[in-house]
Amino acid sequence: MLLPLFALVASCGPSAVVAPLPPPDARAANVLVVWNANAPESRLIAETYVQKRGVPQKNLLAVKVTTKDNIAESDYESGVLAPVRGHIAKNKLKIDFIVLVRGVPIRLNNEGGYSLDAFLMVDAHPSRAGKSLEPYQAPAPVNGNVNIREQDIKRVVNPYFGKSEKFDSDKYGMYLCTRLDGYTVEDAIGLIQRSLKAAPAKGVFLLDSSPGKTSGSLGATQSAMPTAKKLLEGKKMRVVFDEKAEFAGGQDLMGYASWGSNDGSFDARTYHSLSFLPGALAETYVSTSGRTFRQTSGGQSLIADLIRQGVTGVKGYVSEPFTFALARVDTLFDRYTSGFNLAESFYMASPLLKWKDIVIGDPLCSPFRTD
Repeated sequence: MLLPLFALVASCGPSAVVAPLPPPDARAANVLVVWNANAPESRLIAETYVQKRGVPQKNLLAVKVTTKDNIAESDYESGVLAPVRGHIAKNKLKIDFIVLVRGVPIRLNNEGGYSLDAFLMVDAHPSRAGKSLEPYQAPAPVNGNVNIREQDIKRVVNPYFGKSEKFDSDKYGMYLCTRLDGYTVEDAIGLIQRSLKAAPAKGVFLLDSSPGKTSGSLGATQSAMPTAKKLLEGKKMRVVFDEKAEFAGGQDLMGYASWGSNDGSFDARTYHSLSFLPGALAETYVSTSGRTFRQTSGGQSLIADLIRQGVTGVKGYVSEPFTFALARVDTLFDRYTSGFNLAESFYMASPLLKWKDIVIGDPLCSPFRTD
């Protein structure tokens, strides 16, 4: 049996100091929270978020699906998509953001599959009824190389990519989807707590480049780092743009970007020593950084470790996204420090729809907001 929230608070003891909540965010009414009734921990995380953020109870939806990372596309359509569509329509909700909670599968079909989150944010919008957007399908590798044709990608370009305005689902014909997840319930709830504590702190934005990645698509991706440095310094932010071969570490970070385990000098101990201030965002250029939020060993570096280490928002990929789909960190950090919220900042920096992306964190987190 799950303890009610007041019992959990009471268990802290009479001397516990409860941190004040941030000013109410009017857009909490535009958030739909989806949890999995088949995952015991999912409800507690969902109810904690709804209570702390002031999300209306009618915006809370339970689905009943597998608790595994992968879900068959047919089960996604009947067990997640249909209930979400129905709940929004039945309750006449004006939704801009969908929060999926730990326990909801992350990926469709198999280990190389698409992100459930990326599908749901497009498929669930009423404007898409009967007009489903077919996802991009990358061609098979030839001699180890994949030929990506620009004309094939154009139809799935994110219409919110590169914008600099508040998101409105009616205007863009989709929602913005984030997730509260981590290795444990405590890790997922930590995302909520840090979002509520987030402030426009003068923490360091660490941009760790890799000297061997200066040409082609790798170079194009990395070129966003010096641009981000210039933009952030123009706002009097503290920036470390590390161009040395060694894998860089840092403490009390407000922003972080690196190649993770794709860095030729990657050091796991340094990666696991990174620490963050409340409100910090991160992106790592790692193909499968969001492949699981379960304890595992081996493989590429995981964003779940950064969640445990204190990041508040981070983007990952459930399977190979290719460099063209990675978040543009110049846009990400510029929008965030301009006052846009976590969800808006990540999606204004993300080029594609219905792909491999997974965004972690409270969508409403906006420590630099001034209005």
